[in-house]
Amino acid sequence: MSRGRFCSAINCLDGRVQLPVIRYLQRRFRADHVDMITEPGPVRILADPRERSRRAAIQARLEISVHRHGSVGIALVAHADCAGNPVRDAEQRRQLAAGVAELRRRHGRLPVIGLWVDARGRVVDVTQERIGRSARRAVHSRAAST
Repeated sequence: MSRGRFCSAINCLDGRVQLPVIRYLQRRFRADHVDMITEPGPVRILADPRERSRRAAIQARLEISVHRHGSVGIALVAHADCAGNPVRDAEQRRQLAAGVAELRRRHGRLPVIGLWVDARGRVVDVTQERIGRSARRAVHSRAAST
């Protein structure tokens, strides 16, 4: 096992998002190191079943991080203005959610989060947004039924 605490990020190769993601993940997972697995538009690759070989390559690198470095958490990252995945933000977020679901199926014992980096470099945990919306809906549903 390597020294220090590691987490894993499947991130775009775009240099604008590297440092904000690293800083966020070091705080989020209390990690010393972030293993960065980069591809142009990784959420598109993970969402596209025709990308079998590239998906396998991402997974192989992630396995090294998880098993050799003992990664304590995994983040899948998408960002605004992505040259590798030039689709609307809403489509990228849909792909991000699908990718997070797939990673959770494969790595269920680890926390898997989805991060969105906006055009200003702000990092948002969209899995927390979804949890918050679901919790609010549940509270509203319970309140309406009483």
